[in-house]
Amino acid sequence: MMWSPEIALIAALVIPLIGGLFVGLLGKTPNFREGATLTAAVLLALNVAYLVSVTGDRPELTYAIGDTGLSFGFRLEPLGAVFAAVASGLWIVNSLYSIGYMRGNNEQNQTRFYVFFTIAIACAMGVALASNLLTMFVFYEALTLSTYPLVAHKGDGNARRGAAIYLAILLGTSIGLLLPAIIATQFIAGSTDFIVGGLLKSQVTPLIASVLLILFAFGIGKAALMPVHPWLPNAMVAPTPVSALLHAVAVVKAGVFAILKVATYIFGPETIQSAPASEWLAWIAAISIVLASIIAMSSNNLKRRLAFSTVSQLSYVTLGAMIAAPLALLGAALQIVMHAWGKITLFMCAGAIYTATKKTEISDMRGLGHLMPWTFGAFTVGAFAIIGLPPFGGMWPKLYLMLGAASAGQLALIGALILSSVLNVAYLLPLSARGFFDPPPKEGLKKPGPVLAVLPPVITAAGITVLFFLIGPLTEFLAPVFEVEL
Repeated sequence: MMWSPEIALIAALVIPLIGGLFVGLLGKTPNFREGATLTAAVLLALNVAYLVSVTGDRPELTYAIGDTGLSFGFRLEPLGAVFAAVASGLWIVNSLYSIGYMRGNNEQNQTRFYVFFTIAIACAMGVALASNLLTMFVFYEALTLSTYPLVAHKGDGNARRGAAIYLAILLGTSIGLLLPAIIATQFIAGSTDFIVGGLLKSQVTPLIASVLLILFAFGIGKAALMPVHPWLPNAMVAPTPVSALLHAVAVVKAGVFAILKVATYIFGPETIQSAPASEWLAWIAAISIVLASIIAMSSNNLKRRLAFSTVSQLSYVTLGAMIAAPLALLGAALQIVMHAWGKITLFMCAGAIYTATKKTEISDMRGLGHLMPWTFGAFTVGAFAIIGLPPFGGMWPKLYLMLGAASAGQLALIGALILSSVLNVAYLLPLSARGFFDPPPKEGLKKPGPVLAVLPPVITAAGITVLFFLIGPLTEFLAPVFEVEL
C-alpha cells in the first residue's frame, strides 16, 4: 500500500507509541531499549518531514462522534506542521542526550522514563495535528498525565511535591477554564473546528470575545502566563532530559502552540483586536516577560534561572497573539521554533555540567569553561540566540514581534521586548564569562562528561545558527497562515 498523507497523520501518533511498546519489552537490555527509542525518533522525524512536504494538500481525517455534532479529527496545516517538525526533530537529539545523562548519572527506572517519554511525544503530535478544539484538548490533557511520572521520576519528597504542583495547576486550569471555553465555543458556533479566518468571526460581541479570550489565555496553563506559571519552576525537580522535554520539545511548546492556534483559527485577528481584553492580556504578557526575567536574574540555581527564562520567553508568543497583527503573529510562530532550539541547548548544557561536576549553583561554576569548553561554548551560543543576537535564529522572532507591535500602534510593548533582551544578557552571559575568564578550579573534573551529554547541545547550538539563515523558507511556509505579505 502506498504511503499517503492520511496514513502519515495516523503514523505520527502510532510510531512513538509502538516505539514505547518496544522500549518496555526490551527494558532488560539497555542497548536495545535505547536503540528502540532512537529508531522511533528517526522514523517519526522522517514521517513528519513527509507531512511537511505535503502540507499544501491539507490532508484531513475526521471521525464524527455519534449525533452529537462533535468530531474527533486531524488536519495538517502549516502551523501544526512546524510544531510537529520541531518536536520530532528535537526528539532525536534529546534521545541521544537522555542516554548520556541517564547512564552518566546512574538514574533509576530508566525504562519507565523512556516509555513515558514516547507517550508524551505521541501526545504532542496529537496536539500539533488536531483539527478542532476537542481533539486538541484530549491530547493536551494526555500530555499532562504522561509527563507527570517524568516530573516525579526521582521519587523523593521534592519530586513528589513538584509533580503534585505540576499536576494540580495544569489540570486545574484546563478543566476549570479551558474546558468551559471549549464548551462555550461549541454552543456559540456549533463547532470547535479550526477555521481559517476564525471560527468565531462575526459570531461574538467584543464582550463575549473578551470573556472567552481570558478563559483560553489562562486555561492553557502550559503557556505559563503569570500568575499560572508556578508549575514550571517546580517541575525542575525532574532529570534534565525531562526539563529539555518540558521547555523545548513538548509541554510548553504545546501550550504556546495552542494559544497561537486558538488566536488564529478560533478567534481570528479581527475578533481579537476588537476584544478589549486583548490589550490588557498583551500587557500581562509584557509584564510576565520582564518580571520573569528579573526573577531569573536573582536565581543562583542554574535550572531555576532557565525555568524563569522560559516563563519570560513563552510570553512572547502570547504577546504576539494578543497584538494579533500579521507580523506579530508570524513573530510568535517563529518564537516557538527558535526558542525550542535555543532553550534545549541551554538545558542540555546545564545537565552536562551537572553530570560531570554535580554542580547546580551558578556561583560554583567559575572557571569550568576551561575544563568543559564545548559545553560552555554551546551554552554561549544558546544564550546569544535567546538574547536575540545575529547570526542566531532567536533574532528573528523579536524583530517580527517589534514590527508587528509597531504596525498595531503598540509602541510601548516594544520597550518590554527591548528590556527583556537587556535582562537576558544580565542573567545568561555571566555564566559564560565566569566559565571562560575566571581561573579553572584547582580540583579539576572528577570524571569527564559522557560524549552523549556533550555532543547533543553542540548539535542544537549549530542548529540555532543554521536557522538564522533559513528564515526565508520558514517565513514563506508560515506567511499564508497569518496573511503576511513578504
